[in-house]
Amino acid sequence: MSNEETHKSKSKLALAVIASAQLMIVLDITIVNVALPSIQRALSFSTSSLAWVVDAYTLVFGGLLLLGGRSGDIFGRRKMFTVGVLLFAGASLLGGLASSSALLIAARALQGIGGAIASPTALALVASNFEGPKERTEALTIFAAVSAAGASLGLILGALLTQYLSWRWVFFVNTPIALILSLSAGKILKESEKQKVPSDLLGAFTSVVGVASLVYGFIHAAASGWTNSITVASFIVAAISLVGFVLRERSAKRPLLELFLFENRNRTGAYLVMFLVSAALFSLWFFLTQFLQDVLGYSPLKTGFAFLPMTLTVMVLARNGAWFMKKFGALPMMIYGPAASATALFIFSNLNSHSSYLTVILPTLLLNATGLGMTFSSVFPTAMTEIDPRRAGIGSAMVSVSQQVGGSLGISVLATVAEAGVASKVRLLSTSGVKSPLAIKVASEISGWTNGFRAAALMALAGTIVSVFAIRSAKRPQGAPSAIAIAVEG
Repeated sequence: MSNEETHKSKSKLALAVIASAQLMIVLDITIVNVALPSIQRALSFSTSSLAWVVDAYTLVFGGLLLLGGRSGDIFGRRKMFTVGVLLFAGASLLGGLASSSALLIAARALQGIGGAIASPTALALVASNFEGPKERTEALTIFAAVSAAGASLGLILGALLTQYLSWRWVFFVNTPIALILSLSAGKILKESEKQKVPSDLLGAFTSVVGVASLVYGFIHAAASGWTNSITVASFIVAAISLVGFVLRERSAKRPLLELFLFENRNRTGAYLVMFLVSAALFSLWFFLTQFLQDVLGYSPLKTGFAFLPMTLTVMVLARNGAWFMKKFGALPMMIYGPAASATALFIFSNLNSHSSYLTVILPTLLLNATGLGMTFSSVFPTAMTEIDPRRAGIGSAMVSVSQQVGGSLGISVLATVAEAGVASKVRLLSTSGVKSPLAIKVASEISGWTNGFRAAALMALAGTIVSVFAIRSAKRPQGAPSAIAIAVEG
């Protein structure tokens, strides 16, 4: 085998390890959703506490992503990638063996810690292991594809495991995969150069407390209201911590979040678009999954497969993202992507009990898929524009922070909007003489979900507006590459 063939073979293996880890981490955001009823029965969760099976993961994940990205820069990305994946494996095993609700929630939080270390280091490893412009672009597009499609695949895999094995296999399945990835990483992936920088412990503390308090505030508001004392206190703590974090990062010699990342308008725009689209996207899985089961009567497995056409379309488009970037450039893709998703969500805001999967839901899912494919294909390379490879860890962490915090905040805000819609519809139907509890329940739930879709559409639309005003090709002398060209070409 020639040196070139050996290099290509090793590059494919490296990409397989990196992409598989990202897929496993993204899958876990939704894989437990269809297993929640079984988990509730097995471990005696209350209705209100059941949400923490999902929230414990996203809360810790979002709060620690910046610290996880920086850890790779300081200690070595391959090393921290392996640490994160092994922690994820152990936490998954603990979750599958959980005998109480408290133990399962603790395991989900540990999974969040592992994911917060492994996800940003996985993306940063692309910079360490793919030096050629063409292969780096291909690696980024595949990474984008699994990030875009992973959550939908999680619904399918979760349904299959729950229906044919047990809810515990939703967690057990991660352990052997993670162990194989951790063993492969040491043999296949290149280690990055370690940076000797002082630890920004104060920055780490304020960022974790700030993000966690903000997400918790929205989660608590959905259950207890905006005026609840704990809700208000959470937002106050979040505001103080996040302001303190920004002030700390401005004065620290080597900050946890280097503010130079926001000096480039393309990068900043990409972060905002990722944040807004992710916030909107999470409503699709959360609300539409319930609509398909509670209104159309789908089984969990059928519900999971209902998302399959969207998933496949996203993967095909994102896999060819490099071609789209070269043909059209980032700006048209980042305008079309959020706009298409916003249109799809507006259509979903008109769902009713007579809406057909084939004539309404499927075409709208495919429209949304084109939006997601274009968005993710352009956001990932644009967000890495003009970043020094030595700082790729923190740069990639910001992409993951935008995605995960956007998703966590989005679902908590949209759940609050949906709850308000449910309460309003219940009051309206009760005073209009409707006596059937089932009719009131179904109509009020649909009203809540459609309210949530409408709010999500506005979030995606805001992503389109950000793209129009933020994403630009850099002004340059004739013959010099643009910022977007640099992102695509490496």
